[in-house]
Amino acid sequence: MLDLFSEEAPWQEPLADGAVILRRRAREEAPALMAAILAVAQQNPFYHRITPGGHRMSVAMTNCGDFGWSSDSRGYQYTEQDRESGRKWPPMPPLFRQLALDCAREAGFPHFNPDACLINRYEPGAKLSLHQDKDEKDLHQPIVSVSLGLPAVFQFGGFARGDATQRVLLEHGDVVVWGGPSRLRYHGILPLKPGDHPLAGAFRYNLTFRRAF
Repeated sequence: MLDLFSEEAPWQEPLADGAVILRRRAREEAPALMAAILAVAQQNPFYHRITPGGHRMSVAMTNCGDFGWSSDSRGYQYTEQDRESGRKWPPMPPLFRQLALDCAREAGFPHFNPDACLINRYEPGAKLSLHQDKDEKDLHQPIVSVSLGLPAVFQFGGFARGDATQRVLLEHGDVVVWGGPSRLRYHGILPLKPGDHPLAGAFRYNLTFRRAF
């Protein structure tokens, strides 16, 4: 496991054409990112969405930005307001936006303009099944995904659910960016193993930046 306080510099690890892991890229900003996550959660608390099929998601979620992603019996959708509370989503912190822009540019996507940030909180046993991010209107814009806290195994597959997948360990501060020819690849997170992270405690947090509209 990578040491939170190690001085090793970030580096890039290719995943596929249009997909790369920026190892340790968000490590230095991590304390400020965690503080911002908690501030967003004070305005819009984490909760477990219900899938259209009636299942409770194991990952707890909140959002910030112009739009937020949610799931309920009506399906998956981006909205300007949280349907649970009726309030607008908290604004995206400037630190979040700048990190997303910088990481996208470093990965070869200089024109990324996110308007939504999904914040996922994983507890031990929580997972995210293989899926495509395809609810966005502009699929030319990439996905930028920031990992904080406990390590997790990321699955990165092909363009059909049954395709073979790569399994890579994502650790604190790693950022995955995928777009272009890899934009619609299936991906997911295997069940989180228990642990205690110096900054995030018993959790893994994931910031996922998208251009929804």
